[in-house]
Amino acid sequence: MSTPRKRDPEGRRRAILAAATAIVVERGSAALTHRAVAARAGVPLGSTTQYFSSIDDLRENALQALADEIDEGLAQIEPLVARIEADPGPVIDEMLGYLRDERTVHADIALMTAGTNDERLRALALRWPERLIDMLAPHLGRERATAITVYLDGATIQSGLTGRPPSREQLTRVVAALASMPAPDAPPNSGIANASSGIANTSPGIANANRPNTTTTNPERA
Repeated sequence: MSTPRKRDPEGRRRAILAAATAIVVERGSAALTHRAVAARAGVPLGSTTQYFSSIDDLRENALQALADEIDEGLAQIEPLVARIEADPGPVIDEMLGYLRDERTVHADIALMTAGTNDERLRALALRWPERLIDMLAPHLGRERATAITVYLDGATIQSGLTGRPPSREQLTRVVAALASMPAPDAPPNSGIANASSGIANTSPGIANANRPNTTTTNPERA
C-alpha cells in the first residue's frame, strides 16, 4: 500500500509562480496562460486558478516577484553609491553586471512593457528607476541622476534586443559625462573624478563648451 503524498499548498503556489515568472522572462507577459503555466510547473491545469484568481492576478504576482528580484540588485548598489564621486568603479561594475544578466534584463523589459500597456502596473515598473534616482540624487543632483537612469533604461532595452551590453569603457564614459553635465540642481563641486577608473570629471566637449573663443582670425587669410 503506497503512502499518500503529503500536500504542500504553499510549495505548489511557489512552483506556479516560478513557472509564471520564467515564462514572462522568456516570452513576455502576453504569453502567460493558465495552460502554459500549468505545463511549466508540472501541476494540474485547475491548480493555477485555485491559487490565483485570474490570469491577471497571476501576471501581477509574477511581475511583482521579478520587481523584487531587481530590488535585491539595487540593494547591493546602494552602499556603493555613497562613494560614487570618489570611487565610481564599484557602481559601474554593478551596473555592468546588471546589463550582462540576461534574466534581469528581460525581467526589466517585461516590467517596462507591462507598465506601458497597463496603468495598474505602472507604479511597479517605475519602482526601479525611481529608487535609483533617489539613491543618486543626493550625490549628483536629481537632473543628473535622472539622466543616468534614463540612459540605463535605454541600455537595458538595447542589451535585450542585441544581446550585447555596453563595454565597461563605454558605460564608464557615458555615466561620467552624465554625472558631470551642467545641471541647475547639482550640488557644489559634485561630479565624478577618478583617474584610476578611467573616468574624467568632465568630457572635453563639456569642458570646452563654456570657454570663450580666443582664436584670432589671420587678416591675411580672411
